[in-house]
This record gives sequence, structure tokens and C-alpha cells, in this order.
Amino acid sequence: MASTEGNSVTKAEQRPLSGIWDLAPYPVIVADQVGAVAMVNPAAVGLLGDVLPGTRMEEAVPDWLARAHHEAVVRARLPAQSSQGAVAPPPVSGRIAAQSFEARPAWGQDGNVVWWLVDDTDRRLAEEALTAERERTAFLAEASNVLLASLNTDRCMRATARLAAEYLADVAVVVAPASGQKLPVAHAVPGHEVTRALIAADAAQVPGLSEALQGFPPVPSRWIDPATLPDWVLPADFTGTIGSVVVTPLPGHGVPAGALILLRGTAQSGFTETEEVFARLFAARAGAALSAARLYAEQNDITQTLMRDLLPPQLHRMNGVEFAGAYQPAGDRERVGGDFYDVHPGSSHSEASLVILGDVCGKGLDAAVLTGKIRNTMQALMPMAEDHERMLQLLNGALLNSHHTRFATMVMASVQRTDNQVRLRLTSAGHPAPLLVRTDGSVEEIQTRGTLIGALPHIEAESVEAVLLPGETCLLYTDGITEARGGPLGDEMFGEARLKRALSQCADMPGEAVVEHIQMLAAQWLRSGRHDDMAVVAITAPRTTHLSAVNGHTRGRYTA
Repeated sequence: MASTEGNSVTKAEQRPLSGIWDLAPYPVIVADQVGAVAMVNPAAVGLLGDVLPGTRMEEAVPDWLARAHHEAVVRARLPAQSSQGAVAPPPVSGRIAAQSFEARPAWGQDGNVVWWLVDDTDRRLAEEALTAERERTAFLAEASNVLLASLNTDRCMRATARLAAEYLADVAVVVAPASGQKLPVAHAVPGHEVTRALIAADAAQVPGLSEALQGFPPVPSRWIDPATLPDWVLPADFTGTIGSVVVTPLPGHGVPAGALILLRGTAQSGFTETEEVFARLFAARAGAALSAARLYAEQNDITQTLMRDLLPPQLHRMNGVEFAGAYQPAGDRERVGGDFYDVHPGSSHSEASLVILGDVCGKGLDAAVLTGKIRNTMQALMPMAEDHERMLQLLNGALLNSHHTRFATMVMASVQRTDNQVRLRLTSAGHPAPLLVRTDGSVEEIQTRGTLIGALPHIEAESVEAVLLPGETCLLYTDGITEARGGPLGDEMFGEARLKRALSQCADMPGEAVVEHIQMLAAQWLRSGRHDDMAVVAITAPRTTHLSAVNGHTRGRYTA
């Protein structure tokens, strides 16, 4: 007979539970209030081994169950429990060997606790799988938000490496397609800054990397020996030993965006098949973001290259004449449109410079493409710059033979400095007449007329000559200025009369000041309303200074 602290156990109680307990679908353990096993059924013996009544709980069962029994007994002795009747303690969970069990307690005879052990391994695995899937889904959602937040290739590479190192591996390496003989690489280690470098290395040194950079499916991690990795794969911030490697492609839009290398130290288990699949899901999102960033960068470079030829030039003083210009596209987000101007300087002071200002029907990029064609055509026709009408006829033929269905208006000015005067020859092709402001503030309209370009097989143009004295300006402008709607009610055009009054205030002003004044008034008139493209060019005869010697010294003398 066994005795534990005065509690006697009969011979019948020393035998495992039998009879109806044998039919119980779960292992059952009955323990008394002093922590000794009172009874067990065969299922419990089969689970826990040689467990006999009288054995201490801490010797017969796992620690988590022994602690739960002790807490249940202590709780039953509390005064509140004694007055209200013992309440069954809550169930607890833990592992026995490779299985997971939930131990559900109930009060038995003589204050004993009956523990029913329910195998919940499948439920636990399902819950763990669900939790893992939720975490992965949340990570992929976060990764997508982070990666798509920027169209900068460098930032996208850094974000890819950082996210992969934080969630997937001990070290993450993003390798972009080769740039010449070097590989663009981003290294990331959790807790450290991502490093970027151009490395002179052969992708074939890393098993599967060359194939991944070409977009081929990844090789299983078990096929890669970490000992064969070259030194450049490991960042300086990592001092451990690599035990597992994953190399997966970063698929892009038709062209691979690079490859992702994931490294785990020997302290962790190797990559499972599920983790490799998840790494490929992440790589697909990262590759799409990198590809989009690279495509944007390429398109931006192309746009900037083309834009340089479409944007109006910066004007300055040439061959003794002041030139100033300004352009404002119709859209706030646009840089080019249908209005344009150019100044082609003469090869010497004795040759006239050619000023061109035009307006293509329409606005935006489509109109800008045609302005580029017109400007290039006029550049090619510069050898015949003395013959305005001939140039316009050839330009008209070029536009009629193109696929464009738009027409254009244009005004041309041959400008030549002679002594202190500036001589002009002005030719209009369906364009608003140029305006001259004299030093006394009077404004003259140059009566040159012509037909549209690109609309009819034959055009007519009439040239008019004019002279600018020092301080006087000739203004070329597009109808975006005069047709700008605004004012107090927001629907009144700026008009030619208002433009002439504004120009009369610019007498004896430098060309840049004239342009700024006209621009400012037009903007004030428009307020925040919509408008067409607006372009202005000012041709000014500057006040000149002749140097003369007086008593051996040079003195300046302004001439008008």
C-alpha cells in the first residue's frame, strides 16, 4: 500500500481505471489534492508510458500539466471557492512528445481532479497555418505599399533588400541586371543600413544567379552549397556562418528586373519548401515594382532628352540686340505645348538674326510634337533666311505632306543692328500683327499679313520693314495673350486694346522687363482661370555707350 502525506490508496485504486474507462476516447488521469496520481486509463498509460497510481504528478506527466494541477488544487482551497462550491479550473494546453493536447479538468470524488487529455494537434497546426498565412498576407500587403510608393530605382532596390532581410532571412541581397562589367547590388542585414554598390563580379559564381537574372525558375535551396558562395555576396555587417541559401528571380514586365538572394545562418533551420514559395511571391511583387521604377527612369530620360529640343530657348543679347522671351503652357502640369519661338543669330554683326514665333492649332504634347517639327524645318531652311516667303512656302509644303492635320500661324523677323538702330523685316503668316512701342509710349501695329501654314497648297505673305531706335521694342506674341479670358467677371478677353495700353507703359524699358510686365498683367487678368498657351518675344534696341578719350581718359556717352 502506498501512502502520500497520510492519504491512503487502496489496492483497487492502485490499478489503472478499467471497465467503462477503457471505452473513454481520450486519455484520463485522476490526481488527488496532494499531487499524486490516483487513477489512469489505458489510453493515458499508452500516451505517457509506465504511469502508475501513487506516482507524483511532476514525475508522471509533463511540467505544464503538473503545474496546472497544482494551481487547480490551490484555487479550490480559496475561501470564495469553499463557500460557493468548487468551480472547475480552466483547461490548459501543452505538448506531449510531438503532439499537442488540451487538458480539460473536472472535479471528481473526494476532491480529486479528473484530467481529460484531448489531442488538438490538427487544430493547433491549422491555427498556426492560418496565423502564418495572415502574417504573410499582411507582409505582402505592406511590401506592395512600400515598394510601389516610389518610382526611384535605387530606393526600390533598397526597400526590397530591407523588407526581405527583416521578414525572410538573416541577409538579403538584391542583384540588378549587369551594368557593363559590374553588378548593381544592394545588401541588407536586419538592424543595419542597406548598402549599395557596383561590384565587378561574375554572376556565375553564385549557383542559380545567372539563370535567375535571365528570368529562369529558381533552383531548390537544397541544391546550393553555402560554402561555394563568393565573398561579395556577404555584407560586412554579417559575421555569422551561412547555412542555407535561396536564389530567386525578380520577374519584371517582359524583362527580368534582377534576382534576390536570401541567406540564413546556421543558427536557424534551412528554408522550407513553403518558405521558398513565399519568397517567390514576394519576389514577384518586388520585381514588378523594380521593373516599373526602371521603366519610369528610362522613359523619364527619353522625355528629358526630347524635352530639351521642345522647350523654348533662353534668349539673351546677340549681335548688339536685346532678345527676351517667355512661354507659359496651357496646363499647369505641362512644360510644352503649341506655342514656340526661336532666335537664329546671324554669323556676324553684318548678318541679320532671324526670330520666329508661332502658334500651332491645339495644345499639349500633340501640339508640341508639331512645334518641334516646325522648328527643325526652319533650322534646316536657315540658308535662305533672307527670303521669308520662300521659307514659309517650303514649310507649308512640309506640313501638308506630313500626317499631321493641324495648321499653324507664324511671324518672322529679320533683325540687324546698324549703328545705334535696329532694322526689322517682319512677315506674318496668319499671325497677330507685331507691336512697336516707341520711347514716347506710343504703340504702332505693323501691318504685315499672310495666310495660315499647313492649311492650303499655296500661301501668301507680305513683309514690312521697321526701325527701332535705342530704347524701343518690338513685341511678338501669340493669341493666348489677347484671348485670355478673365477680368472682374471672369469671361472677358484681355484683348488687343488692353495689350497696347500695357505695352505703352513699357517705353524705354529693357526687353526682359517688357516681357515680365506683359506676363504679369496677363496672369492677373486670368487669375486662376483656364487659358491657352502664351508666348511673348521682345526685340529691343538697347541704349548704347560709345567710348571717347577726354584728357587721356575714357568717358561713356549714351547715344539715342
